[in-house]
Amino acid sequence: MMETATVALSQIGRGSRPPDGEGSLQVQLDPAIKIGTAKVFAIYGKGGIGKSTTSSNLSVAFSKMGKRVLQIGCDPKHDSTFTLTKKLMPTVIDALEAVNFHAEELRVEDFCYTGYNGVMCVEAGGPPAGTGCGGYVVGQTVKLLKEHHLLEDTDVVIFDVLGDVVCGGFAAPLQHADRALIVTANDFDSIFAMNRIVQAIGAKSKNYNVRLGGVIVNRSDATDQVDKFNAVCGLKTMAHFPMLDEIRRSRLMKATLFELEATPAVKAVQDEYMRLAASLWIGGDPLPAIPMKDRDIFDLLGFD
Repeated sequence: MMETATVALSQIGRGSRPPDGEGSLQVQLDPAIKIGTAKVFAIYGKGGIGKSTTSSNLSVAFSKMGKRVLQIGCDPKHDSTFTLTKKLMPTVIDALEAVNFHAEELRVEDFCYTGYNGVMCVEAGGPPAGTGCGGYVVGQTVKLLKEHHLLEDTDVVIFDVLGDVVCGGFAAPLQHADRALIVTANDFDSIFAMNRIVQAIGAKSKNYNVRLGGVIVNRSDATDQVDKFNAVCGLKTMAHFPMLDEIRRSRLMKATLFELEATPAVKAVQDEYMRLAASLWIGGDPLPAIPMKDRDIFDLLGFD
């Protein structure tokens, strides 16, 4: 069954576009498959930094603004949307395998599920470890959504993307997004990963519409190290979420923060998500993608 997927992958990216940067081998998706009029955000960051928590709560915030929201999890772990749906949902790859990769046999309910407050949830999944590329999965997911007309009545699409972007498959959502947002903590490893993501956004921006939207600081009471990096690279912190135990517990409870008791601390986080969603909906000028050299980051961060 995966042979069909491999053949399909080999057909992707044979157009005339120039590479997305010197030495690039990144996957290029079918340029005819576009999302449409929705505002599209791709959420990136170091593995374990809280991208899924951020994405799910941001999706709810948009939905509470009255927007029609679709969240697409792009991780083989397929846990991006479980706080919205309350369980791990089957992935697009699961659905395709069930019909021997005959996508025309799929129904909407085979791969798209309604979560908390009406957020539509899709888990793209991924090929078995070491056998394929996540870029193919992203392309097939968007193609299915288009064929089933799920994007026509959507206001906001959020891609929740796994870890680092060393592979073009990881960067594939950038080919659909308007803005890329980076989730980071106030530490060296998170900021180092953020710098690599800035590099990827710069590469993709040569051929696609995606631009850098800003930084979301998560699980951090301070922001001094992020502030140093932002000042050098011209980035901007869009939101700041502290090291709050209720945020950790909300995921263990399979719930979004908007479903918890609105204690003062929880209410402050809910308000920050609503403020972030409103700011992203209004939009703003893109930020320059100016990455640093690895050694320069090492020299910049830390205490004097």
